Amino acid sequence: MNPWGWRVAWLLAAAVPLAFLTLFFAWPAASLVLRGFHDGDGWTLSGFQTVFASPRTWRAVGFTLTSATASTLLCLLLGLPGAYLLYRTRFAGQGALRALVSVPFVLPTVVVGVAFGALLREDGLLGWAGLSGTPAAILGAMVFFNYSVVVRTVGSMWARLDPRLEQAAATLGASPLRVLLGVTLPALAPAIVSAASLVFLFSASSYGIVMVLGQGSYSSIETEIWFLTTQLLDLRSAAALSITQLVIVTLALWLSSAAQTRTTASLRLQPDSATSRRFDRRRDWAPMALTLGVTVVLLVAPLGNLLWLSLHRGDRLTLANYSQLASDGAMGTTLWAAGRTSLVTALAATGMAVALGMLVSLVASRRPRSTSARRGLAALESLFLLPLGVSAVTVGFGYLITLNRPPLDLRSSLVLIPIAQAVVALPLIVRILLPVLRAIDPRQLEAASTLGSGPLRVLLRIELPHLWRGLGLATGFAFATSLGEFGATSFLARPDNPTLPVLIFRLFGRPGSETYGMALAASVLLAGLAGITMAAAERLRPQEVTTW
Repeated sequence: MNPWGWRVAWLLAAAVPLAFLTLFFAWPAASLVLRGFHDGDGWTLSGFQTVFASPRTWRAVGFTLTSATASTLLCLLLGLPGAYLLYRTRFAGQGALRALVSVPFVLPTVVVGVAFGALLREDGLLGWAGLSGTPAAILGAMVFFNYSVVVRTVGSMWARLDPRLEQAAATLGASPLRVLLGVTLPALAPAIVSAASLVFLFSASSYGIVMVLGQGSYSSIETEIWFLTTQLLDLRSAAALSITQLVIVTLALWLSSAAQTRTTASLRLQPDSATSRRFDRRRDWAPMALTLGVTVVLLVAPLGNLLWLSLHRGDRLTLANYSQLASDGAMGTTLWAAGRTSLVTALAATGMAVALGMLVSLVASRRPRSTSARRGLAALESLFLLPLGVSAVTVGFGYLITLNRPPLDLRSSLVLIPIAQAVVALPLIVRILLPVLRAIDPRQLEAASTLGSGPLRVLLRIELPHLWRGLGLATGFAFATSLGEFGATSFLARPDNPTLPVLIFRLFGRPGSETYGMALAASVLLAGLAGITMAAAERLRPQEVTTW
C-alpha cells in the first residue's frame, strides 16, 4: 500500500471511534448544554435562575466542593507515606500490601457506600462512634475509594526518581526533613498534582457513595441532578446543574494541567529496582505504622465487616441472605437475573471499549514528522480522555434527552446501558494502551523499515505484539468499571431488569432486616467479582503501565 493509502487507512481508523464519541458523548453533552440555555422559544437563563435560587442547590454545590477538597487533602496526607513505604522500600509482604491497597479503587461506588453504611450502623463494627448518616461517613468512604490513587500515582514516580539527588543533598549536610521538603517533594510535584486532580474529580463524582450514605440529608451535584430528573421531572434545571458540574470539572482539570506544566522538570528516572532500598526500622517505622493503620481501619475493616454481617441474620451465623437472594428474589428480580444482566452488559461494554480504545491508541501513537500532525494527534488523544472528566450521571441524563426519538430511539433498548458504560471505560483503555505503544523504541521501528518491512508488516510484527501486552490489564479495567458502573446505569436501567449495582441500591434503601441482609450479600458478591477480575488483570500488567 502506498503512503497515501496508509494515510487514508489511519484516517478511517480514527473516524470510527470519533463517530462513536460524537454520537454517544458529544451530542448528548451538547444537547444538555442547549437544554440548559434554550426553552424552545429562545435563549434564556431561566433554568439557571430557577435552580440557583434554591438554597438546596447551594447546599449541594457547597457539599460537593467541600467534601471533594477535604477528601483530596486527606488522601494526600495519608497516601504520601504509603507511596514512600510501598514503592521506595523493600520488605517481606510488600507485594501483598500493594495489592490490598489497590482493591478499593476497583470496587463499585455503591458497594463502597454499602460497606461504610454497614460499618457505621448501630450493629456495625464502628457503630459506637455515632457517625452513621454524617458527612464524616461520606468523607471516609471517599478516602477509602481514592487512597490508592495517591499511593500508586505518586509511588510509581517515586520508585523511579534518581536517588543521587537525595544523596547529594544529604552529603552537603541537609537533614532528612530538608531533603524531603527541598528535593524529593518538588521532584514529585507533577505526580502529586496529577493524583490530587484525580482524587478531586473522583470525589466530586462519587454518586453512589453520596446516594447510599447521604440518607437524604446530604446531597451532591450529581444526586441533585438525579432528584430534579426523576422526582421533579425538571429537566431544564437538571441541565443547568449538569452544565455547572461540567464547568467545575473543566476548571479543576485546567488548573491541574497548568500546575503540572509549571512544576514538571527534566528528571532522570531509573528502573524501580535501582532506587528502592531495604526497610529500615529506625527510619521507616512511622510510614509503616501509618500505612498499616490506614489499611486496617479504612480498608480492611469496612470489607471485613461487610462480609461478616452478610453471613448473619439477627444473631445467627447463616447463609440465609445469600440463599434468599438467589431463590426468592427481591425488588421484582433475582440475583441470577441481575447478575446475568450485569455480566452481559459489562461484556458488551468491554468489547466496545477495548476495540475502540485499540484504534485510538494505535492512531495516537503515530510518530509524524510535521508539527501540525503531532498537534492533531495530541488533540485526538485529549478528545478521548474527555469522558474521564464528565460525570457518568451527566452521560446518562444526556441520553434521556437525546436518544429518545427516531432515528435513534433507544430508550427501551438494552443496548443503551453497555454503550454508556463503554463511554465511561474508553478513557481508561486509552490511558493503559497508549503508554505501552509509546514505549516501543523508535529505533526498532526504523530498523524494521530499513530491512525492508512495510508499514503493515511493522504493525503486525512489532506494534500489535506490544499492544497485546497491555490488553489484559485494559480488558480487566474496562470489565470491572462496566460491572460496577452506577451513575449512568441508574438513569437507564429498566425497573424489571436492573444490574447488580442498581439492585443493591434498591435493596439498601428498603426497610427491613431481610432486604438489608440481601443488599449486603449482593455487595459481597459484586465486590468479589470486581476484585477477582482486577487481580487477574494486574498479573498481566506490562511494566510501562505504572499509573491509572
